[in-house]
Amino acid sequence: NYGFVPDTLCGDGDPADVLVVTPYPLQPGSVIRVRPVGVLVMEDDGGQDSKILGVPVKKLTNYYDDVEEYTDLPKGLINKIQHYFEHYKDLEPGKWVKIKGWEGAEAARKELVESVERAKKVRPGENRTRPVAWQEGAAERPVDAGDWGVSVHRRCGR
Repeated sequence: NYGFVPDTLCGDGDPADVLVVTPYPLQPGSVIRVRPVGVLVMEDDGGQDSKILGVPVKKLTNYYDDVEEYTDLPKGLINKIQHYFEHYKDLEPGKWVKIKGWEGAEAARKELVESVERAKKVRPGENRTRPVAWQEGAAERPVDAGDWGVSVHRRCGR
């Protein structure tokens, strides 16, 4: 499941990209709370374009209770994700991707916090990317909270 974190802004000018690992496909347009467990650091023809890897919060499913870092997920899954992003632009002329490697949950949280701060500077007072379901109570949440709302916009690998 592929989506973004509302009210974030990354170096490529887009909201933070998130790949949500679930045992079931999510409906496009849905919003789910996830815990970041890692980040695939990559660069493409548009600059830095990292992908946050997250799992649903424990309240939604206990399936990922033991997953704190991306390394706690099956190695085959991590390899498939990396392979996909290494090649997903292969057929687009002039496009390229360079994988720099994986980093852990702390790096993913840091990237999310920085992208929230960047969005505040560029778009002060705006909530353009935040779905209605995420707005309630968002102002009270600290920026460094351990879980994040992700708006899912497509299913991957199904």
